[in-house]
Amino acid sequence: MPTISEKAKKMPASPIRKLVPYAEAAKKLGRKVYHLNIGQPDIETPGIALDSVKNMKERVIEYSHSAGNQSYREKLAGYYKGIDIDINANDIIITNGGSEAIIFAFMTCLNPGDEVIIPEPFYANYNGFAVTAGIEVKPITSSINNDFALPAIEEFEKIITPKTKGIVICNPNNPTGYLYSEKELRELSLLVKKYDLYLFSDEVYREFCYDGENHFSAMHIEGLENNVILLDSVSKRYSMCGVRVGAMISKNKDLMSYAMKFAQARLCPPSLGQIASEAALETPKAYFDEVYAEYIERRNFMVEKLNNMEGVYCPKPKGAFYTVVKLPIDDSDRFAQWILEDFEYNNQTVMVAPATGFYSTPGLGKNEVRIAYVLKKEDLANAMEVLEAALKAYPGRKL
Repeated sequence: MPTISEKAKKMPASPIRKLVPYAEAAKKLGRKVYHLNIGQPDIETPGIALDSVKNMKERVIEYSHSAGNQSYREKLAGYYKGIDIDINANDIIITNGGSEAIIFAFMTCLNPGDEVIIPEPFYANYNGFAVTAGIEVKPITSSINNDFALPAIEEFEKIITPKTKGIVICNPNNPTGYLYSEKELRELSLLVKKYDLYLFSDEVYREFCYDGENHFSAMHIEGLENNVILLDSVSKRYSMCGVRVGAMISKNKDLMSYAMKFAQARLCPPSLGQIASEAALETPKAYFDEVYAEYIERRNFMVEKLNNMEGVYCPKPKGAFYTVVKLPIDDSDRFAQWILEDFEYNNQTVMVAPATGFYSTPGLGKNEVRIAYVLKKEDLANAMEVLEAALKAYPGRKL
């Protein structure tokens, strides 16, 4: 029998999706499953985006330019200028979701065996993207004890080696909901300048910053024009994850010219997705105001419910729509499977994402799960009731 590649063997399973068979089995038993495991909002996609596809004049769905439609890139550059990021259409490559933007960035900037430092817990698929690019992730651990603030710069410097070529930051953070401040990012930038590193800045959740906090982009830092690669997506901003449209953005002209080779090799980003995404840029402010208020209400409700459960600690996220929660359990992977396979409460159960998959350091996240507050308040209320009952019944409960 032909052999399987070592790269395939190294590719990690998604902690977000690997429990799907257990959720499907629970549904076949007639149980209601509340999906707290995945960042799939139940917020409606803006009508202007849906209508643009329904009413499209094109009668042939053609390939687009490999960098994406010129009209979309120009309009997108205008969006960024509106948040004080001065770029033009040539600084943008439209991608198949934010995922492809990250892969293109890694493949363009890094050689096999190079290292990137990422604060953990981090978006689990960074591990998979690193395997794809043949690079190594060097984690630097943040702690739930200080709500996952950026580790001290001295700690970053301790793990820099001659192979270190970049730092990945997700702001606001997935999975923790932590919002890195301007002060934290400026301190990090000193390290980037000192060692001439790339700074890969995943800013997909930019619009979701709470409690009067403002988002500070890595592209606002002076003197890092050739170091920063901004990674973005329309998935969460406009609640249209399935259109698979993202963007890789940099003012480093040389870098972007090489990235175009990867863009050309995969031909083009999704044509229908670009039509929807371009139209979505005209989404009225009232839409975002309503979404913002909805997420604030969901967050506050869920955080209070969780922290009122015995043995549970939930930080209050400042951004995105996730939080990593500490539970009184022995093993988050075992718990996440058990609650789907062996537990029901009023014929309901919940699906959570074990936090182990968001850490690169073995053994961490055993008593933590990621929860996404992407369900309406009524469903969240039921989910919290089920989770509390499950924690009381779980055989591996630890206080």
